[in-house]
Amino acid sequence: MDTILTVNGGSSSLKCGLYTLHEGALRCLIHLKVENLSGCPTLFKVRDEQNRVLDSSELECQSIPDDQRHQFALQTVLRWVETHQPEARLIATGHRVVHGGDRYSTPVLLDDAKLADLSTLIPLAPLHQPFNLKLVQACRELAPELPVIACFDTMFHASQPRLERLYALPRRLAEKGVHRYGFHGLSYEYIQRQLTLTGKGQLNTIACHLGAGASMCAIRNGHSIASSMGFTAVEGLPMGSRTGNLDPGVLLYLMREEGMDVDALEHLLYKESGWLGISGISSDMKTLHQADAPAAEEAIELFCYRIALEMGRLTAALEGVEQIVFSGGVGENDADVRARVLKRCSWLGITLDEAANQRNDRVISTNDSAIRVRVMPTNEELMIATHVHELLH
Repeated sequence: MDTILTVNGGSSSLKCGLYTLHEGALRCLIHLKVENLSGCPTLFKVRDEQNRVLDSSELECQSIPDDQRHQFALQTVLRWVETHQPEARLIATGHRVVHGGDRYSTPVLLDDAKLADLSTLIPLAPLHQPFNLKLVQACRELAPELPVIACFDTMFHASQPRLERLYALPRRLAEKGVHRYGFHGLSYEYIQRQLTLTGKGQLNTIACHLGAGASMCAIRNGHSIASSMGFTAVEGLPMGSRTGNLDPGVLLYLMREEGMDVDALEHLLYKESGWLGISGISSDMKTLHQADAPAAEEAIELFCYRIALEMGRLTAALEGVEQIVFSGGVGENDADVRARVLKRCSWLGITLDEAANQRNDRVISTNDSAIRVRVMPTNEELMIATHVHELLH
C-alpha cells in the first residue's frame, strides 16, 4: 500500500499523518503527534482515523541535545509506522514550510539548492522556519530515497494584489522582498476547497484561523486578496504569545530607553506578548477562560476586539462579505470568543443562533442573517498530502 507521510513541525511539536489513496480519495490512516519537545514530559500519541488512541507514551529525550530533538521525534514516528503499519510503503514525505518568500508560490520537490535558498528566509519566520527545515533535512537523512516536497503557508496568498502587499517603505526595500506575504495559507486553501465542494466557493468570504497563532483572510472567487498577517507571522491579531500589530515606534523606544537589542526584541515580540503578555497568566485560551481574573478577561476581550476591527478592514477589501468561516483550535471550539466577535460585528447584519453556536454546529447564524457564519475544522495535513499526490501524479 503506497502512503504519503505529512510532516508539520512547530518550535516544540511534531504532527504527522499517514495518508493513502482509497477509492479515488486520500484517506488518513493514522495521526502521530509528539508534544513538548523543548521540555518534559515529551508526549507521543497515535490516533486512528476515528480519533481513537492507538498508542500513548512519554518519550525520554532529556539526554538529547535541543538541536537534535526534532530528528529524534521524526525517528520515533518512522519507527512506529514501520513496526505497526508494515504494509505501508512510503512513497514521499510532504512538509509544511511556513515561508516561501517570493520565489515559491507552488509546492516544490526539494534538493540541496532549494533547501539552502529556503534557509535564507529564516529571519522572516524565526519561530517556525528553522524547525520546518530541520525536519526536511532529517527526512532526507533518514529516508534519502524518498521525494521530499515542501508546501508553503505563504503560497495561497500569492494572488493578493500589489496594493495589499506593499508597505509605505522606500521602493528599494520592497524590491528586496520587504512586503506583506500572509500565512496560514494551507489552512485557508483547505477551507476554500471545502467551500467549493459545497457550492459556496465563489462567495466573498472572510476566513478566521484562530488559535495561539491567529490570522484572518479575505477570499474572493476562491483567491486570497487580503490577510491580517504580513511580512512575518507576528503581524495582525494578538496571539498566544505574539504581539500582533504594533507601532514600530515602540521598538525604537525600547531600544533607546530600555537598552533592548535585537534578540531581546525578538523574544518580546514572539514569546512574551499577546494573550500571555496582557494576562500575565497564560498563552492558552482555555486557561484564560478558567482563570477568573480581570487581566485574563482583558486579554480575551482585546483578542475579540481586534478580530472585529480586522473584520471591518477585510470587508472593505472585499467590498462586501457574504460568509464568515471560523476555524483553528479557538475558532472551531470556543463559542464564547465567536459570540463576542459576532456581537461586535452585528453592524454587518449578522444574527447569531446562540444554541447552534454553543453546540459548535457547522452553521451558527440564523436563517435570516444577512451573512452566513460557518464553523469548519481545518486540515493542513490533508492539504499537504493532496499537494504531494497532485505533484507526483
